[in-house]
Amino acid sequence: SFYFFIALESPDFCNSYLRSEPLPHGVVTLSSFLSFFGWVFLVTTTLVWMLKREKAPPPDDEPVLGVLETYKQLVRIMRLPALKTFSLVLLTMSISFSACDSITWLKLLGAGVPREKYAMVTVSLIPVKLVLLLIFSKRLTGERPMEAFMKIYPFRLALNLVVVAFIWGTPYMITNHDIPVYFYALMVIIYGFVMISSYTMFVAKMAFFARSSDPALGGTYMTLMNTLNILGFSWPSSLMLLLVDPLTFQSCSTDTENTCSTPQLTKACAGECVTQVDGYYVLIGFCMVFGLLWLRWAIPTVRKLQRKEPEEWKVKTRRQKELEKSQFL
Repeated sequence: SFYFFIALESPDFCNSYLRSEPLPHGVVTLSSFLSFFGWVFLVTTTLVWMLKREKAPPPDDEPVLGVLETYKQLVRIMRLPALKTFSLVLLTMSISFSACDSITWLKLLGAGVPREKYAMVTVSLIPVKLVLLLIFSKRLTGERPMEAFMKIYPFRLALNLVVVAFIWGTPYMITNHDIPVYFYALMVIIYGFVMISSYTMFVAKMAFFARSSDPALGGTYMTLMNTLNILGFSWPSSLMLLLVDPLTFQSCSTDTENTCSTPQLTKACAGECVTQVDGYYVLIGFCMVFGLLWLRWAIPTVRKLQRKEPEEWKVKTRRQKELEKSQFL
């Protein structure tokens, strides 16, 4: 939806593809976009509440947990040794790609690529994403779905270098704001490979989530694992965005004492600020090294997690504890 908004909010995109007469604004604004989807969520949630009926659980099943009991179970789940280890995997697996995923598109915009064109490239690959999900969702379900994840991970890590080479060559391909067709073709191909590898790993993770979840508390397990997965993607990206400027070093072409490190110094430069060290490349290098070290630790760790028995991923319910106590007595 983010890339749809970028395209529909752009006057250039709307005038070129959606309108017969040009206007100085896009089809949507941020407020109208958020308002529309707010109503969509409200209506769909209300319809589900009104029309969906759940069957009463059989008397032999576990009783339906209340809010407080659900959170107590969540705490017990988080204390499981297997889940503690897997949480560490989820919270660190995206560091290797964080600089590439969070900063690359900003580098493209800074090089002169219109944001609506970037959005079009992304949106055009959505059908590919849907097809991949349909294909891999059937092929990656099994006893060891994370094997595919670990096989794709080095390929995705190597794509960091391909993306960096593309970003480095972008200023040489774009001259006087004239972007050749082959540039967009390269961008589609590279982003396509990134998306294929990313969504293959995504489906593998979802399959492992489903395999490891306790059926009696499946929703709680899936919510917890998805939360950790999203957090594992979000915090490294935020950190990379925070570090890219402090790790970028510039100097004024007419005054070497001027580091162009603040807006005031940049404005005071009579010439132009020349980048001596680009923090983007520094962070990509760090992510590559981290990714190689992470793989060395993660491969045996993930395989060990996959070999664990289903009982090691479950918390004991009250009924199970009562049965064990009665058997002991």
